[in-house]
Amino acid sequence: VQLQASGGGLVQAGGSLRLSCAASRRISVLSAMGWYRQAPGEQRVMVAVISHGGTTTYRDSVKGRFTISRDIAKNTVYLQMNSLKPEDTGVYYCNKYPERNILWGQGTQVTVSS
Repeated sequence: VQLQASGGGLVQAGGSLRLSCAASRRISVLSAMGWYRQAPGEQRVMVAVISHGGTTTYRDSVKGRFTISRDIAKNTVYLQMNSLKPEDTGVYYCNKYPERNILWGQGTQVTVSS
């Protein structure tokens, strides 16, 4: 597995979770990386991106609540999710940005209860 997402779980609305994406040595998180979400019955969408230069971009619905970051030494990308809402529920994946089909892993499930 080249990109391993973890850290999901069940949380009440208003709670927080921190997702991690550990990359294999074949992938450098210095390249543009993204977090994506697939809600039940919906297409996968971009949630947050961190560029090679460190610029971050967020989906409108998560702005001010989610923060993407990376640890180059650990070759890991993170997604800090605060003030979670039920509509944040879904499977979260990490991938390069733009995404590469070959790099989709199993993702990590986030469920936010109301």
